[in-house]
Amino acid sequence: MAWHILQAFAGKMGLPVPLSYEDEFPENNHLDFAFNLQLTPEMAEDISKYECVVFVDAHTGDIPEPVRLIEVESEFQRSPFTHHLTPQSLLAMCETIYNKKPRAALLSVRGYKFGFDRELSEMSRALVPEAVNLIEDWLSGF
Repeated sequence: MAWHILQAFAGKMGLPVPLSYEDEFPENNHLDFAFNLQLTPEMAEDISKYECVVFVDAHTGDIPEPVRLIEVESEFQRSPFTHHLTPQSLLAMCETIYNKKPRAALLSVRGYKFGFDRELSEMSRALVPEAVNLIEDWLSGF
């Protein structure tokens, strides 16, 4: 899901778009893009260099809205999963280690099929434009 939203957002901003999630987004002067399958503690250093950060994730319907963007604050959250790091915990690490706290938002988009496929389901694909617009609106506040 996130890869498709990043592609659509970059395209809407008139930026070059890589054809595969295995390729990196070309550098530009205004926005940076990174696609990762999960958050890791090492990313705290990366996000410490930014004024704002948007995390994009799919949800399974546990959130009432099919597309939702909320601001997140730094807050260490314990997880029963040993390899699970939330955006809130990553921000807390960034703030604790680097004394920096970028404004951050979490965009959650409803996924409908979670198989091993690179293409989105038709229902998920229909949500991409709304997701892109929410990111654009949020970033316009900077």
